[in-house]
Amino acid sequence: MTTVTLPTVPPPPESLDGAGRRLPLPGRYTVAPGRSLIELTSWYGPLPVLRRRVTLGGASLTVPEDAEHSSFRFEFDDRMLSAVFTSEQVDEVHGGRLQLTGDLGLNGSAFPVLLRLRVVERADDRLLVVGHARLPYRLLRRATEFRLPWRRPATRLRLLVAAEFA
Repeated sequence: MTTVTLPTVPPPPESLDGAGRRLPLPGRYTVAPGRSLIELTSWYGPLPVLRRRVTLGGASLTVPEDAEHSSFRFEFDDRMLSAVFTSEQVDEVHGGRLQLTGDLGLNGSAFPVLLRLRVVERADDRLLVVGHARLPYRLLRRATEFRLPWRRPATRLRLLVAAEFA
C-alpha cells in the first residue's frame, strides 16, 4: 500500500474590504435592462389566481463608505403596478440573507414592506439577489387604493424580485 500526499490548494483571496460582507464595495450600482425579473402573484387562500411579470423601470443600490446605511430603490413601471420601493434600512439576518425594511409608494401613499433577499452571488463590483415580499391585499387596497381586476379575488400578494446590480 502506497501513501500519496496531495498538494493543498490555498483558499481564494478575500476582498480588500474584509470577509463576511454581504454587499459590494462602496459605490452606486444599477440593474442593466434585461438583468432582472419582477413578478406579482395574487393569492386567494392557498390558490394563486393571478401571476404577472412587472416591468422594472429602474433599480439602484447605493453603498456608502460605512456599509451600515446602504439603500435600495426599485421603480416598477407597469400598467398593473406603477410604484416605487425605497429602503434605507438593510439588515443582515442568519444564513447570508438581507432584510430590507422600506416603503412602497403607490398613488401618493407609502405602504410599509419587508423584502427578504437571498444573496446568490457577490463580488467586489456586483450583487445578484433573489427575494420576495408578502403583502396583505386588503390592507394594501385600503391604504393605497391599489386594485386588482374585479374577477380576481385576493387575500394576499407576493412580489418576487430577482436583480443583478453591477
